[in-house]
Amino acid sequence: MTTAAASSTKPAATTTGLSARQRMLMTFTFFSMFFGAGNLIFPPFVGAQAGSASVPATLGFIVSAVGLPILGVLAVSFAGGFDRLASRVSPGFATVLAVAIILTIGPCFAIPRTATTSFEMMIVPFLGGADATGATGAGGASGKWIAQLIYSAVFFALAFLFAQKPEKLSHVLGRFMGPLLIALIAILFAACLIHGVDASVAPMGDYAQGQLARGFLDGYQTMDLLAALYFGIVISANIRALGVDSEGTVRRETAFAGLGTGVLLVLIYGALSYVGVVSGAIAAIDPSTDTGATVLTNLTSSVFGHAGTAFLGVVFVIACLNVCTGLICTCASYFHDRFRTVAGHGVSYRAWQVIFTLFSFVVSNAGLAAIIKVSVPVLSALYPIAIVLVLLALTHRWFAARFARVYFWTVLLVGIVALLGCVVSLAAVFGFGEAGAFGWLASALDLLPLQSYSLGWVVPAFLGAGVGVIDSVAHGRGGE
Repeated sequence: MTTAAASSTKPAATTTGLSARQRMLMTFTFFSMFFGAGNLIFPPFVGAQAGSASVPATLGFIVSAVGLPILGVLAVSFAGGFDRLASRVSPGFATVLAVAIILTIGPCFAIPRTATTSFEMMIVPFLGGADATGATGAGGASGKWIAQLIYSAVFFALAFLFAQKPEKLSHVLGRFMGPLLIALIAILFAACLIHGVDASVAPMGDYAQGQLARGFLDGYQTMDLLAALYFGIVISANIRALGVDSEGTVRRETAFAGLGTGVLLVLIYGALSYVGVVSGAIAAIDPSTDTGATVLTNLTSSVFGHAGTAFLGVVFVIACLNVCTGLICTCASYFHDRFRTVAGHGVSYRAWQVIFTLFSFVVSNAGLAAIIKVSVPVLSALYPIAIVLVLLALTHRWFAARFARVYFWTVLLVGIVALLGCVVSLAAVFGFGEAGAFGWLASALDLLPLQSYSLGWVVPAFLGAGVGVIDSVAHGRGGE
């Protein structure tokens, strides 16, 4: 089976684009692929910490958590695909970066996390011997592991089933799962409106001051931009399955779906931030130890009683299953399109789908905590590179196209800083800390402007752009 092959019963081909109903279907599908456990947890945590200053904090969060991914969707659509965009640096670089991003947002991190997170929220609270935080004693550890094994097997079996035909993913996510998730979040928000809040708590933790900037930085940590760069593969296949045969129209409709998803995310992030404000007023949290899951659990327990725990668990399962399905489709589609043969043997979409599903199943049940610790520094290295590529793509017509070497030099300097930061972070993960061979490297990186905000790559990006302009002018190299 090919990833984007049209079915024999697909609608008649058209170049006029999708109807309003079909665009809504694509928007719900795109939204479902984006909105996972992290998207549920971060906004309430922002609201609970920011309290009375939640408006600027939420605004900052939305700018980076929604703005950057949607800009990524638009940039990739305009460029004709992320591979083509990254190839403006070099074809080899495009392949290496693509594989690194796909593996990181897929089987090495994000896909296994969907099963583990939903298990912790849906099953652990009901296991015998679990305390209020979901922890179990030594006697219940083996029982928890068996329960997780069974749960993840069922979870991945469903995701595998839903991901059979990526070009028809809208039939599952767009028509059913996406709207259901939005409805459940709406119920949660309505309950908060009814409950109300007498007085918001004072800003605390990282949000004690500079709420707008702090919200922006926390939104940056959602890492949705990386997923946005490749989700278009699946969305484009679904648009073609609806009869659109013009590549220009497919790109335009993908951009429309991205914009529609942005509107939904803004509305839902605003609602969830308010949920956090209400929850923070009901039960105080400790920003140093609690998470957004704690914030949501406090609220649902107070508003819905014991049924609230099950309700919240259902929300997490649906959100995680949606994202897991979308990621399996995206990873398998990319690898099938790029690596149709391995060692002289053909590899079908279904084979790649099985590989990614089984690998994710194993990782979700063995050593996920270690994988997460390793993956976060890798994500932090990939994100700045993705950001500068997106920004260059959005300025391509009037700037980057005139100075082709801008792509190479900007990505080179940003990549050096990002990769060195990844090395320092990985050293800390493996217990080396900032001492010994990596101490001087950490100190050198700290000299970069904005490094304390994890934005040390910004100045090298501007420097790279300047060098790229000079190089292009000196060698007479224009763009595409």
